[in-house]
Amino acid sequence: MQLYAQHPAQRTRQLLADVGLLAWALLWVLVARTVHGAVLVLAEPGRAVEDLGESVAGNMGSAAGVAEDVPVVGDELSTPFDALADAGGSVTGAGQAAQDAVGTLATVLAVVLVVLPVGWLVLRWLPWRLRWAREAAAAQSLLRGTPDLYVLAARALATAPLPRLAALPAGTGAAWQAGDPAAVRALAAVELDRLGLRLPG
Repeated sequence: MQLYAQHPAQRTRQLLADVGLLAWALLWVLVARTVHGAVLVLAEPGRAVEDLGESVAGNMGSAAGVAEDVPVVGDELSTPFDALADAGGSVTGAGQAAQDAVGTLATVLAVVLVVLPVGWLVLRWLPWRLRWAREAAAAQSLLRGTPDLYVLAARALATAPLPRLAALPAGTGAAWQAGDPAAVRALAAVELDRLGLRLPG
């Protein structure tokens, strides 16, 4: 499959479009990375809450262990410390949940920032490139072996812009209809030129 035109001007346009698509995708990947990092900063309070919860749970757990060693009333004395240790564990869980929510939000935003703008451009770029590749492959198949220039000439007459046809020598249409090889070649060249392909010598 031919990916680029033979004519330099059209090939340059195609290359610029392809490079532009890659640059556009890279730009949005960089934007998404920046936004992802910026949103993750919002997880710092959740991290601080988690650290506080772990600290409280650890300290209260240690205090409960010491209180249990007190003779006779150790169990009753350790109960409030155990409750505070459990509360510290809940605070730790809340801090972790906040961090997870921020991480999910950062990831979703990053994905959306890449998929939407890049997908929008790909949906315009891809059909254009595929259509050209399909038409160029069909034209090349008509040129293989004994070139079927008559089909290309008929296509040019049917689809070429009128100013392009008007630039041909006077009487080209009638000469084509009469089967004149020069007229057929001139019209086939118009169609191939639209695709950025060269007419074989």
